[in-house]
Amino acid sequence: MPLRARPFLLLLALHAPYAVARTCALSIGADDQMQFSTAELRVAPDCTRVELTLRHTGTRSVTAMGHNWVLARSEDVRAIAIAGQRAGAAAGYLPRDDARIVARTTLIGGGQSTRISFPTAALRRGGDYTFFCSFPGHWNVMKGRFVFG
Repeated sequence: MPLRARPFLLLLALHAPYAVARTCALSIGADDQMQFSTAELRVAPDCTRVELTLRHTGTRSVTAMGHNWVLARSEDVRAIAIAGQRAGAAAGYLPRDDARIVARTTLIGGGQSTRISFPTAALRRGGDYTFFCSFPGHWNVMKGRFVFG
């Protein structure tokens, strides 16, 4: 390649469109009354990664009133929750290596917090997603809508 062409290629490469990774931060609370602090979480379509912080604002222990945050397609929530109850406390009330689970935190008790990070690549814009707590008896009331896009 002639030397004269190299600056042109460099200039062309600098102006070429490229994808920029963008991490979006979310925070949600959970309390001793089996409620999340919000019923809906939204993530912009240009987010490539989500960092979510879950704070247990209650005072009860993880064995009495533990909470986690689990994301799945809405149609899969019930089956995941039932399988999680069978899996038991040692598994965090979630089935191990279940491909239906998009993201999950650990179980936490009152005064604790946990943080996770997950890519949005597995999410479909406009898809029907639900976040929920898989602690026994919580998943049916302790849930919300997750909107991507």
